[in-house]
Amino acid sequence: MPTRRWVLGSALSSLATCSLSSLGCAALARPAATLSAYRDEAEMTQALARWRSAAQKLHGEARRKAEGSLAMQAAPMAAPAPAMAAAADKSAAAESITNVQTAGVDEGGIVKRAGDHLLILRRGRLFTVRIGADALQPSGVVNAYAPGSSPQGAWYDELLVSGSTVVVVGYSYARGGTEIGLFELGADGSLAYRATYHLRSFDYYSARNYASRLIGRRLVFYTPTYLQPWGPQPTELMPAWRRWRPDATPQDFKRILPATRVYRTDDDFDPHEPLALHTVTSCELGGPELRCESTAVLGPAGRVFYVSQGSVYVWTNTWREQRARSSVFRIPLDGAAPTAIKTAGVPLDQMSFLEDAGGHLNVLLRESGRGEAMWNNELTRGSTALLRVPLSAFGDGSGSAQREHYRSLPGRDVAQNRFVGDWLLWGGEEAWAVRYAQGGDAQRLAPGHRVERIEAMGAHAVLVGNAGNDLHFSSVRLGSTAELAGRHVQPGASQGETRTHGFFFRPTGSEEGLLGLPLLGEGRGGGRGEASVLFLRQRSLVFDALGRLEAHATSARDDACEASCVDWYGNARPLFIGDRVFALMGYELVEGRLSGSRWRERIEERRRIDFGPRGRARDGRYSPFDE
Repeated sequence: MPTRRWVLGSALSSLATCSLSSLGCAALARPAATLSAYRDEAEMTQALARWRSAAQKLHGEARRKAEGSLAMQAAPMAAPAPAMAAAADKSAAAESITNVQTAGVDEGGIVKRAGDHLLILRRGRLFTVRIGADALQPSGVVNAYAPGSSPQGAWYDELLVSGSTVVVVGYSYARGGTEIGLFELGADGSLAYRATYHLRSFDYYSARNYASRLIGRRLVFYTPTYLQPWGPQPTELMPAWRRWRPDATPQDFKRILPATRVYRTDDDFDPHEPLALHTVTSCELGGPELRCESTAVLGPAGRVFYVSQGSVYVWTNTWREQRARSSVFRIPLDGAAPTAIKTAGVPLDQMSFLEDAGGHLNVLLRESGRGEAMWNNELTRGSTALLRVPLSAFGDGSGSAQREHYRSLPGRDVAQNRFVGDWLLWGGEEAWAVRYAQGGDAQRLAPGHRVERIEAMGAHAVLVGNAGNDLHFSSVRLGSTAELAGRHVQPGASQGETRTHGFFFRPTGSEEGLLGLPLLGEGRGGGRGEASVLFLRQRSLVFDALGRLEAHATSARDDACEASCVDWYGNARPLFIGDRVFALMGYELVEGRLSGSRWRERIEERRRIDFGPRGRARDGRYSPFDE
């Protein structure tokens, strides 16, 4: 079984020197309006050739090692997978069931709602379950890849829905690129394959972030391309696009990133550091063909990206120095030229960012790190600071964030961060909160447990994490001050999901709501059990435990999995749809109901279905509905 791999190239952009501990940055002249792109292919090719030559001379003695790493990079494009048809339910748009960072910006996930149906992406297949009219019934299933294509070496990770169009985003090591599969969702829950497209790229995977976003009918995703001093010429790795068909060849790829859409700052490329082409691709989900265009920035390989309603921000940073030098690029989604500003430090993840309504970009920073690729979020180190810079300061990349844009913050053990209302919260062994747009000292919170998750509960927040063998939920009241308000302790348990989508909060009043979170903990008979989803009621930030919906402990079964046979994005979610409450756990979807009085409320199982495959295909045909 293939594993998630990430390979680095070798070169970098040398960026403005600034220390988070001293917050000292040199003042530069006011920048010009936007970044400059290469004038033509020749200018870009010459610039990259100079970098490759310098890197080869610098690393000549290490060539054997570098060539060894090339074996791990994406293979040349083979024939892409066939496309999948789509069927649609054009009923009224439903409320989001995904715990998204930015309102109006949906994120790729493993479960989405489309009218009367839930769509679930799991282990290389796409399932539909009818929930409309009080139903709970499996409706359809298709492979998440093109008919006739081999799924070997592919991971199908993220699902998005726009009207009747279902989008599956994945990565194929065999084909060396990002796959976008389009399906049509029928009113009866049937799924029909429409098409598959391939974008030549390196692996986009992050243990925390999601590669794809959906804003209205616009599909947006980020992909990196790491450039090597040896091996293929950079122009051979440039993002290219093709529609899959059974007889597709590498020659079918067409460049969708011209040199005139590749931007950079005024820094010289440093041959000591990795260099990457950070590409944002935007596609319109309408019409018979998927129409896409790409914009890219050249910079160091360290990267974290964040999507607001109007822009994609890509933070790039060096790796070699203890105190990372960095730049943040702002790529408008309307096709305008990007802008940038030189910065310092490294964000922890996408939750470190907020583009606020007052026209500022706010970013929580650590002194050093390697960005968010794979599990690199765990490697951020050093002092902590808040960058708050006006968007008007972004320009041609020659300008630098100034001393007044940075604010030193306490905490050297930072595992999680989140903007909630007017507040920024962060923590690890302890927690802190500060009003990000105002002066004043950060307020220390002492929840008595490690902070492993920070989530919004309306205008307030919750800190989640373990102390010993017990999982703690600590509510935080965010008003004129930040203060701990309530607590729930779940004995012998830990989070069953660490990604942001594992949590969901549904307000049920101005000061109350329901929340759910997957757990791993003691089973009914004691000892470590199967996953469950815990539900809590929150009233005035005081928690009442409602109980759990549990997966049935069953022996491992053969589901004839052929692709994505590891749940990298998790497999459990709490779902709130209208007044109904569900727990998705693997192939089980359990519906609960609330019973009892207002002050002695409990959740109990109403019914459940197993929508998954029951075994290997018979007579060449596969059905998930055979008992």
